[in-house]
Amino acid sequence: MGMLEGKVAVVTGAGRGIGREIALGLAAQGAAVVVNDIGAALDGGGADATPAQQTVDDIRALGGRAVPSFDSVAHWESAQAMVASAVENFGRIDIVVNNAGILRDTIFHKMDPAEWDAVVKVHLYGSFYVSRAAAAHFREQNGGAFVHMVSTSGLIGSIGQANYAAAKLGIAGLSRSIAMDMNRFNVRSNCIAPSAFSRMIESVPGASPEEKAAAMERRRTQTRADQIAPLAVFLASDAAADVTGQIFGARGNEIYLYNQPRPIRTLHRGDGWTPQALAEQLPAAWKTSLTPLERTRNVFAWEAL
Repeated sequence: MGMLEGKVAVVTGAGRGIGREIALGLAAQGAAVVVNDIGAALDGGGADATPAQQTVDDIRALGGRAVPSFDSVAHWESAQAMVASAVENFGRIDIVVNNAGILRDTIFHKMDPAEWDAVVKVHLYGSFYVSRAAAAHFREQNGGAFVHMVSTSGLIGSIGQANYAAAKLGIAGLSRSIAMDMNRFNVRSNCIAPSAFSRMIESVPGASPEEKAAAMERRRTQTRADQIAPLAVFLASDAAADVTGQIFGARGNEIYLYNQPRPIRTLHRGDGWTPQALAEQLPAAWKTSLTPLERTRNVFAWEAL
């Protein structure tokens, strides 16, 4: 008996990379899986049924149960269809893994509304649409688990990814709200910020071709998509019954827990504040506590193990 025997999952973006490994991991633990992927290019263009169908075929070859879904997460009706497919094919829905994503990296002063809309629609709207489609089922059956993929782009910072960072940090807020609103129905919602070699990682700007080549070779072997899947499977299982509203990281063989914003310093002035008084006191008082403009590579300065 696997940890997820009798459970049914929807995994978006499950044709390749992290999503595929999560779908395979869920199936290996006994879950039936709706493998969703439109098979788009990294920027969201085009469509290809092959990736989703290949994941389904691989799950079935290993004795698991799976069906493909070629619906787009960026549309409310399509999200409803994904969840309906789970119920129609397997009788219920217990797990949603929001993994689908695209990139349209552009330095902020050159980013146009289309680049913003496309990324936010897939990541943030997509996570809302699919989660909301499953929420009524979770409430009715008094249980369910959401696992959302976020990113250090939003949690820490990145260059040329304002659209992606905003969407991913928005998902963290969405997950926290779902966890609080649906806790009474035994529904959990958690996030994973993964670090694994993928099409998205390969495209991140800010490094020379030589740096990219060396870093990518290391990441291929040290930060693999299959190393993310165990954490997602655990969070989807009943073994994580007391874990909700959290943000986790997975990087190589490391698992970590992110803090979430809370006040860290206070200043009080009995007669109130003026702009001049703030200018005199705040910079000096809080200089060492301000969060620096670091990128992910600055925070995770050590090699993944």
